[in-house]
Amino acid sequence: MLTVPGVTVREATQDDLVGGVRPRWVALPETVEEIAAVMRASAAHDLAVVTVGGGTKLHWGAPPERCDLLIDTCCLGDVLEHAAGDLVVRVQAGTTMETLAETLAREGQELALDVPLEGATVGGTLATATAGPRRLRYGTARDLLIGITAVLADGTIAHSGGRVVKNVAGYDLGKLFTGSYGTLAVIAEATFRLHPLPAERRWITAEFPPDELSFPMRDLLDSQHEPVAIEVDWPDLSGPCTVCVLVEGVAAEERATAVRDLLKPPATVEASPPPWWGRLPDGILIEARGPRLTLAADLPHVRDAAGRFDVTLRGSVAAGAMHVTPASDSDPGQVAAFLTELRSRLSGPVVLLAAPDEVAALVDRWGPTGGLTLMRRVKERFDPDRRLSPGRFVGGL
Repeated sequence: MLTVPGVTVREATQDDLVGGVRPRWVALPETVEEIAAVMRASAAHDLAVVTVGGGTKLHWGAPPERCDLLIDTCCLGDVLEHAAGDLVVRVQAGTTMETLAETLAREGQELALDVPLEGATVGGTLATATAGPRRLRYGTARDLLIGITAVLADGTIAHSGGRVVKNVAGYDLGKLFTGSYGTLAVIAEATFRLHPLPAERRWITAEFPPDELSFPMRDLLDSQHEPVAIEVDWPDLSGPCTVCVLVEGVAAEERATAVRDLLKPPATVEASPPPWWGRLPDGILIEARGPRLTLAADLPHVRDAAGRFDVTLRGSVAAGAMHVTPASDSDPGQVAAFLTELRSRLSGPVVLLAAPDEVAALVDRWGPTGGLTLMRRVKERFDPDRRLSPGRFVGGL
Protein backbone atom coordinates (compact mmCIF):
# COMPACT_ATOMS: atom_id res chain seq x y z
CA MET A 1 0.00 0.00 0.00
CA LEU A 2 1.33 3.45 -0.93
CA THR A 3 1.92 5.62 2.13
CA VAL A 4 2.17 9.42 2.06
CA PRO A 5 2.46 11.00 5.53
CA GLY A 6 -0.60 13.11 6.35
CA VAL A 7 -2.50 12.16 3.16
CA THR A 8 -5.41 9.76 2.90
CA VAL A 9 -4.66 7.02 0.35
CA ARG A 10 -7.03 4.17 -0.45
CA GLU A 11 -7.04 1.26 -2.84
CA ALA A 12 -8.75 1.97 -6.17
CA THR A 13 -11.99 0.30 -7.23
CA GLN A 14 -13.86 -0.20 -10.51
CA ASP A 15 -15.45 3.22 -9.93
CA ASP A 16 -12.03 4.83 -10.38
CA LEU A 17 -11.39 3.75 -13.95
CA VAL A 18 -9.74 6.28 -16.26
CA GLY A 19 -10.61 5.47 -19.86
CA GLY A 20 -10.93 1.82 -18.86
CA VAL A 21 -7.58 1.81 -17.01
CA ARG A 22 -7.77 1.01 -13.31
CA PRO A 23 -5.28 2.75 -10.99
CA ARG A 24 -3.78 0.98 -7.99
CA TRP A 25 -4.44 3.72 -5.44
CA VAL A 26 -6.42 6.93 -4.97
CA ALA A 27 -4.94 9.84 -2.98
CA LEU A 28 -7.16 12.51 -1.41
CA PRO A 29 -4.95 15.51 -0.56
CA GLU A 30 -6.46 18.50 1.27
CA THR A 31 -3.81 21.17 0.63
CA VAL A 32 -1.32 22.24 -2.02
CA GLU A 33 1.47 20.94 0.20
CA GLU A 34 -0.18 17.53 0.42
CA ILE A 35 -0.43 17.37 -3.40
CA ALA A 36 3.29 18.13 -3.50
CA ALA A 37 3.95 15.31 -1.02
CA VAL A 38 1.94 12.90 -3.18
CA MET A 39 3.88 13.91 -6.29
CA ARG A 40 7.22 13.47 -4.50
CA ALA A 41 6.15 10.00 -3.42
CA SER A 42 5.06 9.24 -6.98
CA ALA A 43 8.43 10.35 -8.30
CA ALA A 44 10.24 8.20 -5.74
CA HIS A 45 8.24 5.10 -6.73
CA ASP A 46 7.99 5.88 -10.48
CA LEU A 47 4.17 6.06 -10.39
CA ALA A 48 2.05 7.43 -13.22
CA VAL A 49 -0.52 9.92 -11.95
CA VAL A 50 -3.90 11.11 -13.27
CA THR A 51 -5.92 13.87 -11.58
CA VAL A 52 -9.72 13.78 -11.26
CA GLY A 53 -12.17 16.42 -10.05
CA GLY A 54 -15.86 15.85 -10.67
CA GLY A 55 -15.14 13.07 -13.16
CA THR A 56 -17.39 14.68 -15.78
CA LYS A 57 -14.71 14.61 -18.47
CA LEU A 58 -12.60 11.66 -17.35
CA HIS A 59 -13.71 9.82 -20.51
CA TRP A 60 -12.42 12.61 -22.76
CA GLY A 61 -9.09 12.11 -24.47
CA ALA A 62 -7.20 8.86 -24.88
CA PRO A 63 -6.83 6.29 -22.09
CA PRO A 64 -3.57 6.76 -20.16
CA GLU A 65 -0.65 4.55 -21.10
CA ARG A 66 -0.49 3.67 -17.42
CA CYS A 67 -2.19 4.92 -14.28
CA ASP A 68 -0.82 3.88 -10.92
CA LEU A 69 -2.28 6.67 -8.80
CA LEU A 70 -5.40 8.80 -9.08
CA ILE A 71 -5.29 12.17 -7.30
CA ASP A 72 -8.85 13.07 -6.33
CA THR A 73 -9.33 16.79 -5.59
CA CYS A 74 -12.69 16.33 -3.84
CA CYS A 75 -11.17 17.60 -0.56
CA LEU A 76 -9.92 20.80 -2.21
CA GLY A 77 -13.29 22.51 -2.48
CA ASP A 78 -12.92 25.91 -0.81
CA VAL A 79 -13.31 29.43 -2.16
CA LEU A 80 -10.16 30.83 -0.55
CA GLU A 81 -10.57 34.53 -1.23
CA HIS A 82 -13.22 36.67 -2.88
CA ALA A 83 -12.11 40.27 -3.30
CA ALA A 84 -15.47 41.58 -4.46
CA GLY A 85 -14.22 45.14 -4.77
CA ASP A 86 -11.49 44.02 -7.15
CA LEU A 87 -13.70 41.51 -9.04
CA VAL A 88 -11.21 38.72 -8.25
CA VAL A 89 -11.64 35.26 -6.73
CA ARG A 90 -9.08 32.63 -5.65
CA VAL A 91 -10.44 29.11 -5.42
CA GLN A 92 -9.24 25.55 -4.92
CA ALA A 93 -9.25 23.23 -7.91
CA GLY A 94 -11.78 20.75 -6.51
CA THR A 95 -14.50 23.38 -6.09
CA THR A 96 -17.47 22.71 -8.34
CA MET A 97 -18.50 25.43 -10.73
CA GLU A 98 -21.98 25.44 -9.16
CA THR A 99 -20.55 26.08 -5.69
CA LEU A 100 -18.37 28.88 -7.03
CA ALA A 101 -21.33 30.45 -8.85
CA GLU A 102 -23.48 30.38 -5.70
CA THR A 103 -20.73 32.01 -3.64
CA LEU A 104 -20.12 34.78 -6.16
CA ALA A 105 -23.82 35.42 -6.75
CA ARG A 106 -24.24 36.44 -3.09
CA GLU A 107 -22.07 39.45 -3.95
CA GLY A 108 -23.77 40.06 -7.30
CA GLN A 109 -20.86 38.67 -9.32
CA GLU A 110 -20.07 35.72 -11.58
CA LEU A 111 -17.36 33.83 -13.43
CA ALA A 112 -18.67 34.07 -16.99
CA LEU A 113 -17.84 30.56 -18.22
CA ASP A 114 -21.19 28.71 -18.49
CA VAL A 115 -19.58 25.30 -18.02
CA PRO A 116 -21.80 22.82 -19.90
CA LEU A 117 -21.44 19.83 -17.56
CA GLU A 118 -23.08 19.62 -14.15
CA GLY A 119 -20.63 18.78 -11.37
CA ALA A 120 -17.53 19.99 -13.22
CA THR A 121 -14.77 21.39 -11.03
CA VAL A 122 -12.52 24.39 -11.47
CA GLY A 123 -9.48 22.18 -12.07
CA GLY A 124 -11.21 20.00 -14.65
CA THR A 125 -12.62 23.05 -16.42
CA LEU A 126 -9.12 24.48 -16.75
CA ALA A 127 -7.48 21.17 -17.69
CA THR A 128 -9.87 20.69 -20.62
CA ALA A 129 -10.34 24.39 -21.45
CA THR A 130 -14.12 24.02 -21.25
CA ALA A 131 -16.33 27.04 -21.92
CA GLY A 132 -19.99 27.66 -22.72
CA PRO A 133 -22.08 29.96 -24.93
CA ARG A 134 -20.84 33.27 -23.53
CA ARG A 135 -17.30 32.63 -24.72
CA LEU A 136 -18.29 34.95 -27.59
CA ARG A 137 -18.27 37.95 -25.24
CA TYR A 138 -16.12 36.92 -22.29
CA GLY A 139 -13.69 34.40 -23.75
CA THR A 140 -12.72 30.99 -22.40
CA ALA A 141 -11.20 29.80 -19.13
CA ARG A 142 -7.77 30.79 -20.44
CA ASP A 143 -8.95 34.39 -20.93
CA LEU A 144 -10.53 34.73 -17.47
CA LEU A 145 -7.69 33.09 -15.55
CA ILE A 146 -5.26 35.56 -13.99
CA GLY A 147 -3.33 33.32 -11.62
CA ILE A 148 -2.63 29.66 -10.96
CA THR A 149 -0.94 27.42 -8.40
CA ALA A 150 0.09 23.99 -9.64
CA VAL A 151 2.29 21.10 -8.56
CA LEU A 152 4.84 19.80 -11.05
CA ALA A 153 5.80 16.18 -11.61
CA ASP A 154 8.69 16.32 -9.11
CA GLY A 155 6.56 17.90 -6.38
CA THR A 156 7.64 21.49 -6.98
CA ILE A 157 4.90 24.03 -6.21
CA ALA A 158 4.72 26.66 -8.95
CA HIS A 159 2.81 29.95 -8.93
CA SER A 160 2.02 32.27 -11.81
CA GLY A 161 0.06 35.50 -12.09
CA GLY A 162 -2.54 36.67 -9.62
CA ARG A 163 -1.21 38.21 -6.44
CA VAL A 164 1.77 35.88 -6.25
CA VAL A 165 4.10 35.86 -9.24
CA LYS A 166 6.73 33.17 -9.65
CA ASN A 167 6.95 32.00 -13.24
CA VAL A 168 8.93 28.89 -14.18
CA ALA A 169 11.56 29.50 -16.88
CA GLY A 170 9.53 32.34 -18.36
CA TYR A 171 6.40 30.31 -19.10
CA ASP A 172 2.91 31.75 -18.65
CA LEU A 173 1.80 28.79 -16.57
CA GLY A 174 -1.90 29.66 -16.57
CA LYS A 175 -2.16 29.63 -20.36
CA LEU A 176 0.17 26.65 -20.63
CA PHE A 177 -1.69 24.38 -18.22
CA THR A 178 -5.18 25.32 -19.44
CA GLY A 179 -6.25 22.72 -21.98
CA SER A 180 -3.28 20.42 -21.31
CA TYR A 181 -5.44 17.55 -19.95
CA GLY A 182 -3.33 17.22 -16.81
CA THR A 183 -0.19 16.23 -18.72
CA LEU A 184 2.02 19.05 -17.38
CA ALA A 185 1.02 19.62 -13.74
CA VAL A 186 -1.64 19.09 -11.09
CA ILE A 187 -3.71 22.27 -10.88
CA ALA A 188 -4.28 23.12 -7.20
CA GLU A 189 -5.65 26.69 -7.11
CA ALA A 190 -6.83 29.28 -9.62
CA THR A 191 -7.47 33.01 -9.53
CA PHE A 192 -10.05 34.49 -11.91
CA ARG A 193 -11.27 37.91 -12.89
CA LEU A 194 -15.02 38.29 -12.44
CA HIS A 195 -17.93 40.24 -13.89
CA PRO A 196 -21.02 41.76 -12.26
CA LEU A 197 -24.21 39.76 -12.69
CA PRO A 198 -26.25 41.39 -15.46
CA ALA A 199 -29.48 43.16 -14.53
CA GLU A 200 -31.46 41.37 -17.25
CA ARG A 201 -31.08 38.58 -19.78
CA ARG A 202 -33.13 37.85 -22.88
CA TRP A 203 -32.91 34.93 -25.30
CA ILE A 204 -34.09 35.42 -28.90
CA THR A 205 -34.85 32.20 -30.78
CA ALA A 206 -35.61 31.61 -34.46
CA GLU A 207 -35.74 28.61 -36.78
CA PHE A 208 -34.16 28.44 -40.21
CA PRO A 209 -34.92 25.87 -42.93
CA PRO A 210 -32.03 23.46 -43.61
CA ASP A 211 -31.40 25.00 -47.04
CA GLU A 212 -31.43 28.60 -45.76
CA LEU A 213 -28.79 28.68 -43.05
CA SER A 214 -27.38 32.05 -44.03
CA PHE A 215 -28.68 33.75 -40.88
CA PRO A 216 -27.25 37.26 -40.39
CA MET A 217 -24.18 36.30 -38.36
CA ARG A 218 -22.06 39.25 -39.47
CA ASP A 219 -24.93 41.69 -38.92
CA LEU A 220 -25.43 40.34 -35.40
CA LEU A 221 -21.73 40.54 -34.56
CA ASP A 222 -21.38 44.06 -35.97
CA SER A 223 -24.59 45.40 -34.47
CA GLN A 224 -24.91 47.72 -31.47
CA HIS A 225 -27.17 45.18 -29.77
CA GLU A 226 -24.05 43.47 -28.28
CA PRO A 227 -25.03 39.79 -28.24
CA VAL A 228 -23.02 37.88 -25.67
CA ALA A 229 -23.76 34.48 -27.22
CA ILE A 230 -25.11 33.07 -30.48
CA GLU A 231 -25.90 29.36 -30.27
CA VAL A 232 -27.07 26.83 -32.83
CA ASP A 233 -29.08 23.66 -32.16
CA TRP A 234 -29.63 21.31 -35.10
CA PRO A 235 -30.97 17.97 -33.81
CA ASP A 236 -31.88 16.63 -37.28
CA LEU A 237 -29.77 17.83 -40.20
CA SER A 238 -32.67 17.27 -42.59
CA GLY A 239 -34.92 19.51 -40.49
CA PRO A 240 -34.87 23.12 -39.30
CA CYS A 241 -31.91 24.64 -37.47
CA THR A 242 -32.57 26.72 -34.35
CA VAL A 243 -30.52 29.85 -33.70
CA CYS A 244 -30.64 31.45 -30.25
CA VAL A 245 -29.09 34.82 -29.35
CA LEU A 246 -28.47 36.08 -25.81
CA VAL A 247 -28.37 39.75 -24.87
CA GLU A 248 -27.89 40.90 -21.30
CA GLY A 249 -27.43 44.00 -19.21
CA VAL A 250 -29.05 47.42 -19.55
CA ALA A 251 -32.12 47.69 -21.81
CA ALA A 252 -31.98 43.98 -22.60
CA GLU A 253 -35.66 43.87 -23.60
CA GLU A 254 -35.29 46.68 -26.14
CA ARG A 255 -32.14 45.22 -27.63
CA ALA A 256 -33.73 41.77 -27.77
CA THR A 257 -36.61 43.22 -29.79
CA ALA A 258 -34.11 44.70 -32.25
CA VAL A 259 -32.33 41.35 -32.57
CA ARG A 260 -35.65 39.62 -33.16
CA ASP A 261 -36.33 42.00 -36.05
CA LEU A 262 -32.84 41.41 -37.43
CA LEU A 263 -33.33 37.63 -37.53
CA LYS A 264 -36.38 38.19 -39.78
CA PRO A 265 -38.08 34.75 -39.51
CA PRO A 266 -40.76 34.47 -36.83
CA ALA A 267 -38.70 34.74 -33.65
CA THR A 268 -39.49 34.77 -29.94
CA VAL A 269 -38.04 36.68 -27.00
CA GLU A 270 -37.90 34.87 -23.65
CA ALA A 271 -36.56 35.63 -20.18
CA SER A 272 -35.17 32.09 -19.84
CA PRO A 273 -33.06 29.95 -22.20
CA PRO A 274 -34.27 26.97 -24.24
CA PRO A 275 -33.64 23.63 -22.48
CA TRP A 276 -30.70 22.74 -24.72
CA TRP A 277 -28.86 26.02 -24.09
CA GLY A 278 -25.28 25.53 -22.91
CA ARG A 279 -25.57 21.74 -22.66
CA LEU A 280 -23.27 19.26 -24.38
CA PRO A 281 -24.97 16.29 -26.06
CA ASP A 282 -24.34 12.89 -24.46
CA GLY A 283 -22.45 10.05 -26.10
CA ILE A 284 -19.91 10.27 -28.89
CA LEU A 285 -18.67 13.85 -29.02
CA ILE A 286 -16.83 15.56 -31.88
CA GLU A 287 -15.64 19.15 -31.50
CA ALA A 288 -14.86 21.43 -34.44
CA ARG A 289 -13.14 24.79 -34.09
CA GLY A 290 -12.40 27.61 -36.46
CA PRO A 291 -12.88 31.32 -37.20
CA ARG A 292 -16.38 32.39 -36.20
CA LEU A 293 -17.72 33.40 -39.62
CA THR A 294 -16.00 30.47 -41.32
CA LEU A 295 -17.47 27.98 -38.87
CA ALA A 296 -20.97 29.40 -39.36
CA ALA A 297 -20.55 29.02 -43.11
CA ASP A 298 -19.43 25.42 -42.55
CA LEU A 299 -22.82 24.29 -41.24
CA PRO A 300 -23.95 23.02 -44.66
CA HIS A 301 -20.62 21.18 -44.99
CA VAL A 302 -21.41 19.23 -41.82
CA ARG A 303 -24.80 18.27 -43.28
CA ASP A 304 -23.18 17.22 -46.57
CA ALA A 305 -20.51 15.18 -44.77
CA ALA A 306 -23.19 13.41 -42.74
CA GLY A 307 -25.34 12.52 -45.74
CA ARG A 308 -28.01 10.20 -44.36
CA PHE A 309 -25.91 9.48 -41.27
CA ASP A 310 -27.79 10.42 -38.07
CA VAL A 311 -26.00 13.23 -36.20
CA THR A 312 -26.86 16.16 -33.93
CA LEU A 313 -25.08 19.53 -34.11
CA ARG A 314 -24.94 22.10 -31.35
CA GLY A 315 -22.59 24.86 -30.37
CA SER A 316 -21.17 28.35 -30.35
CA VAL A 317 -20.46 28.76 -34.05
CA ALA A 318 -20.26 32.53 -33.54
CA ALA A 319 -17.43 31.97 -31.06
CA GLY A 320 -15.63 29.39 -33.18
CA ALA A 321 -16.71 26.09 -31.59
CA MET A 322 -19.39 23.51 -32.33
CA HIS A 323 -20.11 19.96 -31.24
CA VAL A 324 -21.35 17.13 -33.42
CA THR A 325 -22.81 13.96 -31.91
CA PRO A 326 -23.47 10.80 -33.94
CA ALA A 327 -26.25 8.54 -32.69
CA SER A 328 -25.12 6.33 -29.81
CA ASP A 329 -25.82 3.14 -31.78
CA SER A 330 -23.84 4.27 -34.83
CA ASP A 331 -21.57 1.81 -36.58
CA PRO A 332 -17.94 2.54 -35.57
CA GLY A 333 -16.82 2.50 -39.19
CA GLN A 334 -19.45 5.07 -40.11
CA VAL A 335 -18.37 7.35 -37.28
CA ALA A 336 -14.73 7.10 -38.33
CA ALA A 337 -15.63 7.80 -41.98
CA PHE A 338 -17.76 10.79 -40.97
CA LEU A 339 -14.96 12.22 -38.83
CA THR A 340 -12.47 11.83 -41.68
CA GLU A 341 -14.88 13.54 -44.06
CA LEU A 342 -15.41 16.41 -41.63
CA ARG A 343 -11.68 16.97 -41.39
CA SER A 344 -11.43 17.18 -45.16
CA ARG A 345 -14.27 19.72 -45.41
CA LEU A 346 -13.67 22.01 -42.42
CA SER A 347 -10.81 24.46 -42.18
CA GLY A 348 -10.12 24.17 -38.43
CA PRO A 349 -9.24 21.28 -36.10
CA VAL A 350 -11.81 18.51 -35.59
CA VAL A 351 -11.29 16.47 -32.41
CA LEU A 352 -12.96 13.29 -31.19
CA LEU A 353 -13.42 14.24 -27.52
CA ALA A 354 -15.33 11.17 -26.36
CA ALA A 355 -16.04 7.83 -28.03
CA PRO A 356 -16.16 4.09 -27.32
CA ASP A 357 -12.90 2.21 -27.79
CA GLU A 358 -14.14 0.54 -30.97
CA VAL A 359 -14.58 3.98 -32.59
CA ALA A 360 -11.36 5.50 -31.25
CA ALA A 361 -9.36 2.51 -32.52
CA LEU A 362 -10.26 3.42 -36.11
CA VAL A 363 -9.19 7.06 -36.15
CA ASP A 364 -6.76 9.55 -34.60
CA ARG A 365 -8.71 11.30 -31.84
CA TRP A 366 -6.93 14.61 -32.32
CA GLY A 367 -6.20 14.75 -36.04
CA PRO A 368 -3.45 16.90 -37.57
CA THR A 369 -1.97 19.23 -34.95
CA GLY A 370 0.28 22.19 -35.60
CA GLY A 371 3.08 22.83 -33.14
CA LEU A 372 3.32 19.22 -31.97
CA THR A 373 7.12 19.34 -31.93
CA LEU A 374 7.03 22.33 -29.59
CA MET A 375 4.41 20.64 -27.43
CA ARG A 376 6.66 17.61 -27.05
CA ARG A 377 9.50 19.85 -25.90
CA VAL A 378 7.26 21.47 -23.29
CA LYS A 379 6.19 18.03 -22.06
CA GLU A 380 9.84 16.99 -21.77
CA ARG A 381 10.60 20.19 -19.86
CA PHE A 382 7.82 19.79 -17.30
CA ASP A 383 7.45 16.00 -17.15
CA PRO A 384 10.57 14.29 -18.53
CA ASP A 385 9.63 10.93 -16.99
CA ARG A 386 6.10 10.98 -18.48
CA ARG A 387 4.52 10.64 -15.06
CA LEU A 388 1.50 12.93 -15.53
CA SER A 389 -1.44 11.48 -17.51
CA PRO A 390 0.90 9.82 -20.06
CA GLY A 391 -0.69 9.34 -23.47
CA ARG A 392 -3.90 11.23 -22.67
CA PHE A 393 -3.25 14.25 -24.87
CA VAL A 394 -2.58 15.03 -28.52
CA GLY A 395 0.24 13.09 -30.15
CA GLY A 396 0.41 10.66 -27.26
CA LEU A 397 1.75 13.32 -24.86
